Amino acid sequence: MLINQNSPSSFTADEEFDELCFEFGLELDEITSEKDIISKEKGEEKAKGASDVVLYKIDVPANRYDLLCLEGLVRGLQVFKERINIPRFEKIIPAEGEGQRLIITEQTAQIRPHAVAAVLRNITFTKDRYDSFIDLQEKLHQNICRKRALVAIGTHDLDTITGPFTFTAKAPSEIKFKPLNQSQEYTASQIMDLYRTDSHLRHYLHLIENKPRYPVIYDSNGVVLSMPPIINGDHTKISLNTRNVFIECTGTDITKAKIVLDVIVTMFSEYCEKPFTVEAVEVVYPNGKTHIYPELAYRTEKVKPEYINKKVGISETPSSLAKLLTRMCLKSHVTGNGNHLEIEIPPTRADIIHACDIVEDAAIAYGYNNIQMVIPKTYTIANQLPLNKLTELLRLDLAAAGFTEALTFALCSQEDIADKLGMDISATNAVLIANPKTAEFQVARTTLLPGLLKTIAANRKMPLPLKLFEISDIVVKDPNTDVGARNYRHLCAIYYNKSPGFEIIHGLLDRVMQVLEVPPNEENGYTIKAAEG
Repeated sequence: MLINQNSPSSFTADEEFDELCFEFGLELDEITSEKDIISKEKGEEKAKGASDVVLYKIDVPANRYDLLCLEGLVRGLQVFKERINIPRFEKIIPAEGEGQRLIITEQTAQIRPHAVAAVLRNITFTKDRYDSFIDLQEKLHQNICRKRALVAIGTHDLDTITGPFTFTAKAPSEIKFKPLNQSQEYTASQIMDLYRTDSHLRHYLHLIENKPRYPVIYDSNGVVLSMPPIINGDHTKISLNTRNVFIECTGTDITKAKIVLDVIVTMFSEYCEKPFTVEAVEVVYPNGKTHIYPELAYRTEKVKPEYINKKVGISETPSSLAKLLTRMCLKSHVTGNGNHLEIEIPPTRADIIHACDIVEDAAIAYGYNNIQMVIPKTYTIANQLPLNKLTELLRLDLAAAGFTEALTFALCSQEDIADKLGMDISATNAVLIANPKTAEFQVARTTLLPGLLKTIAANRKMPLPLKLFEISDIVVKDPNTDVGARNYRHLCAIYYNKSPGFEIIHGLLDRVMQVLEVPPNEENGYTIKAAEG
């Protein structure tokens, strides 16, 4: 996420903001500018004339949709610093007959069956607010909406259209409208052809282009609002002068659609004439049932203070824990004689699914650096697995003998472990991969040799000799294990030169057996015997 800072960057201010982000569980990835970004990507010539305005590049967790725009991030940080109280979002249901309705027809069932909607009434846009509004939609499209496959967002100037609205699906030839920022009308088929070369929209065409019907939203006068998930109509385009915004989210996942709608309206309802209020829309389903959106649902969770203390490794009082959680926008108070914390989950926090998510927020607010390091209360001290310790020691000895370690793929083709080694695949006892993506990864390797031979084949231009080794696991079927297979740690070494160099490998084998204390005899040691190649 990028944030503009219009004033000159200060080293002290940057350090303070970096520290604040870390305390809040975020990471200030980079302090840069548009000019610096273009210069790195395309060279200094292309960067001439670009803006020098300072940009903060912040890494935001993928599940924190409420932090994907400046409004949500600033609000979260201010609550965290206890400068403002947690806002309370209110859903306003208009009087009967005065509110907006979105009617879903049965034709949408096979394409995008779900739709939700809301209205931001008497909103005031500035250039920065407008840009942030559009940017949030794009970030949500790439994140929770899975590139519009699950949900597509449409925002419209409500004053240019008349409800009720109809979400239906029609044959491409029957849909005709002027797409956003275009100068003429096109049919749906022509629109698909028009955007086939568009660097942005062409990535979404596959979602509906092979369908017999395309989804489309009309107002009561037949004006097209949008053809989700591709493009909005130009007629309903929002601008800085827009006062009332109609927001619709269509998709294949109703849960994701509700989350997306809640995020958009909670982030930007603060700019409404009555802050943090959202006008509800009635959605009518094909079966005649109705539902009011947005849900803006608040729910409460109860967690024991000792559970949080135990999981985090701290010993805070219940009231202190409640204060920590409130700083994370989870309004909390102590109930039941201090035995429980009652936490209110706001509609902005769709990431809070389980008690462990609440524990995580308590740990962030407490400060990871403030948690005291203690020795675990267990009866064992951690130690390296003996097999891995032996492997490490062997690696050092093999490297000291002048061999270079190779790390090859654990998966390979059937030919690699069978045909190319003169064996039948059934004799290898190999574990086969179901539905392999490529012929190169069909089975789990039963020997390390093919990987080393492939490595040599790919490095034939290297000066000779090539001396390679690998110590890794191979996999074979074993019906006696719970997973039906077993790993074995193998060692393989290879010497490649113009002359065979048998004595080199012989010497390496003797050295390995020497360090493993395996004697060279038939009774309880090792011997070398001739074999057919």
